[in-house]
Amino acid sequence: MTRREQAVDAGVAALVLVASLLVLTLDGLGTPTPDATGLDAPGVALVLGASLPLLARRRAPLLVYLAIAACTGALLALGYPLDFPFGCVVAVYTLADTYGGDPRPDRRWAARAAVGIFVPVAAGVYAAAGYRSHSTASGILFWALAFAGAWLAGELTRVRRERIAALEERATRAAREVERERRLAVAEERTRIARELHDSAGHAINVILVQAGAARLTHARDPQRSLRALGTVEDVARATIVEMERMVRALRDDDADVPVPADPGALEELLDRHRLDGLRIEAEVRPPPEPLPRSVAWATYRILQESLTNAARHGDGSAEVTVHCGAEAVDITVCNPASAPDGATTGGRHGIVGMRERALLLGGTLETAAERGTFRLRAHLPYAGSAR
Repeated sequence: MTRREQAVDAGVAALVLVASLLVLTLDGLGTPTPDATGLDAPGVALVLGASLPLLARRRAPLLVYLAIAACTGALLALGYPLDFPFGCVVAVYTLADTYGGDPRPDRRWAARAAVGIFVPVAAGVYAAAGYRSHSTASGILFWALAFAGAWLAGELTRVRRERIAALEERATRAAREVERERRLAVAEERTRIARELHDSAGHAINVILVQAGAARLTHARDPQRSLRALGTVEDVARATIVEMERMVRALRDDDADVPVPADPGALEELLDRHRLDGLRIEAEVRPPPEPLPRSVAWATYRILQESLTNAARHGDGSAEVTVHCGAEAVDITVCNPASAPDGATTGGRHGIVGMRERALLLGGTLETAAERGTFRLRAHLPYAGSAR
C-alpha cells in the first residue's frame, strides 16, 4: 500500500470518527430521543471501534467491516442515537470494491452475506429494545438504502478500475506490436543492405579482375595504360571499402538498440509477455553464475521464444518451462500438451529446424519428442571456456 493510500485511509477514519462523535453529541440528526443514551466513555470507545479499523480497510476489508459492524450494533443496542452508520457505509464500499468481482465465489458471497445481514440484525436490535415507531422504520429503510448505495458505488469503482487496467494492457500490447513491426522492418532493411553489399562487392571484384588483367597484359607495350588500369583498381578497391564500411555500420546501427538478452530478467520478461497473451506457464529459471556469452544468450532467448510460440500455437494453451544456467552449459526444457499428433505442424517443424541449427552451431544438442499427447523439447547449449 502506498503512502498516499495510507494518508487517504487515515483521513477517512478521522472524518468518520469526528462525524460519529458529532452525531452522538447532538443526540442524533433529527429531533433528540428522550430516552437515548448520552455520549459517555463506553460510547466513545465503541465509536473508536467503529472508526479506527478503517485504517486497515484495504488490507483486510472483511475483518474491518465485521469489527465496525459489531461496534455499530453495540451502539444501537445500548441506545446511542447513531442515526447514520458512517463507518459501516465506508466499509461496505470497500468490500464491494475489493470482493465484488473476486473470482473466488466464497469471498464474493461472504462479503454480500455480511453486508446483507446487518440491516435485519439492526432492525431486530431496535425491536428488542422497544423501538417500533414510524421514525425507527424510516431509519432502518434509510440505512438499507445507504448500504445499497455504498455497495453500488464500490462496484462502479471496481469496474472503472478494471476497465482502465484492461485499456492499459491493450495499449501495452499495441505498443509491443508496433515495436515488433519496427524490428521486423529493421530486419528486412538489414537483409536488403546485406544483399546490396553482396552485389556491390561482387561487381567491384569483377572490375578489379578485369582491370588487373588489362594491366598485366599491357604493362610491357603500354606502361601508361597499365598504370591507368592499376589506378582504376585502386580507386574501385577504395570505393568498395568505403561502401562496405558504410553498409556494415548501418547493420551495426540497426542492431545497436536490440540488447543481448544475457540476463534472466530478459527471459522472465519473455515469459510474462506470453502469459499476457494467454499462455499458462509454470516456469523455473535458474540464473547463471556469471554473464553468458553473447551467442549462448541469444540462442537461449530464441529457443525459448520459439518454443513458447509453438506451445501457444499448437498446444492447449499451457506449458512447463525449465531453464538452468550452469557453470558450463544452459539446459532448456519445454513441455506442453500437443493438439497435433506429432506435436507440431509444418510451421512448427520449420521453427524446430532453426532452433536445432542454433544449438548445433554452439556445439550443443536439441531433441524433441511427442509421447502420450505431450510435446517435449530439450536443448543443451555448452559454453565452458568460450569467449565472452
